[in-house]
Amino acid sequence: MTTNTCLDSGPCLIRDDDERKLPPLSRSDVLNMPQYIHHLAPKPPPEISHSVPKNKNVKQRCVKFTVAAVISLLLLLLLAGILLAYYFSSPCLHGMQCGDGECVWESQWCDGVTDCTAGQDEANCVRLHGSTFLLHIYSTQSRNWRTVCSHGWTEQQGRASCQNIGYSRDTYFKSGQQKTDSDDGFLLVKSDFNPEASILQQLVLSDTCPNNSAVTLRCTDCGSGVNSSRASGGQLASVGAWPWQVSLQVAGSHRCGGAVISPYWIVTAAHCVDRASSPGDWIVYAGILDPLETLFNPAYSVSHIIAHEGYNSLTRRNDIALIRLSKPLDITASSNIGPVCLPNVGLNITDHQKGWITHFGGTVSGGSLYLMETQVSLIDTADCNNSITYNGRISQDMLCAREMDAVADMCRTDSGGPLVSLKDGVWWLLGDNIWGEHCTGQERPDVYGNVTYFLDWIHHQMRVKTKEG
Repeated sequence: MTTNTCLDSGPCLIRDDDERKLPPLSRSDVLNMPQYIHHLAPKPPPEISHSVPKNKNVKQRCVKFTVAAVISLLLLLLLAGILLAYYFSSPCLHGMQCGDGECVWESQWCDGVTDCTAGQDEANCVRLHGSTFLLHIYSTQSRNWRTVCSHGWTEQQGRASCQNIGYSRDTYFKSGQQKTDSDDGFLLVKSDFNPEASILQQLVLSDTCPNNSAVTLRCTDCGSGVNSSRASGGQLASVGAWPWQVSLQVAGSHRCGGAVISPYWIVTAAHCVDRASSPGDWIVYAGILDPLETLFNPAYSVSHIIAHEGYNSLTRRNDIALIRLSKPLDITASSNIGPVCLPNVGLNITDHQKGWITHFGGTVSGGSLYLMETQVSLIDTADCNNSITYNGRISQDMLCAREMDAVADMCRTDSGGPLVSLKDGVWWLLGDNIWGEHCTGQERPDVYGNVTYFLDWIHHQMRVKTKEG
């Protein structure tokens, strides 16, 4: 049996009855016993729970996820909008634009196969460079312009190249050679030349060329036969001095001047043909000094009149036009008729370059029109655009030239007449007369269309009409 003895002032002692009984404690033992005091520890304050109910926590996470999803979606829509805007503003992200909304791969450009509807991908792939007429062809493989090695080159390839530029086969003049170094490599004629294929498909890339001999090309016999040692003042022109000058006439009267650039083609001003755009209204006379000479020279009819599509009659921007004759001028029959050369890419024409203008004019007192010649000097565009001259009206498609020794009683009466310059023994067509104030007393320089600026446009029109026949 177990007995539980509990003292009020001490802990409870538990013993078994079978245990040996201990003698009772004396008073002194009780007094000498260590005393223990039991202290109850205070209960800690209840913890305040900051936990959110489970359903409320799930709701907050859903809200956060929804907000994040909406923001991500908006960012994706914004990115898609930017990409779409870029795509529509630049439809040819990995190619080249034809010009009419079509797009072709860059590898299809200048590969000899027409992929653009209007043929822009095969236009301007062949060009002549500098005063030596060095032949350049664009390589779609190397993506640069390369000179053509003369090794294996024949007149047949020469004619094909001129046709690609825009000249007719029957106006071809000759091919030549020029020693040149080319860091960009060469193009070499294939051994199995196919005359039916494009010239662009008949060439292969080459790092070297025997003797570094490159091809030069003359698509028409131009820019020769003029005596360059002439007086500087305005004077009457002599017979055969300016064989490219023509008189463009309507109803038997001289209307404008123009310049022959090939037996078929004449460059003039767009404002000359703006109000008489029917080819049947025009007659062209070449090799004359006086309109009365029309009685003794053949009249040439016109098949096409092409004014620049961007011509603006108010600003005179893009004031250039081409006239195609129904039959070619017979430049072999008369030394008084011949083309002037179009300015090749890379022709170094500088400010203050000396040149000549020719025009059918007369004296202030009247009299018959007669072909006049005057030496001029090109003027820097910035100087021509200053506030006291043309006050910003001169754009990049224009040139300014001032007569070096203007004669007071001479007055020009026609537009479209040529501005030419002699460089490296060749006469180049730099401009067509579009307006002048020589007769107003203000003595401002005359303004000409910049033929170099329009070179691609001219060749494009020639190509299109030559293919049409």
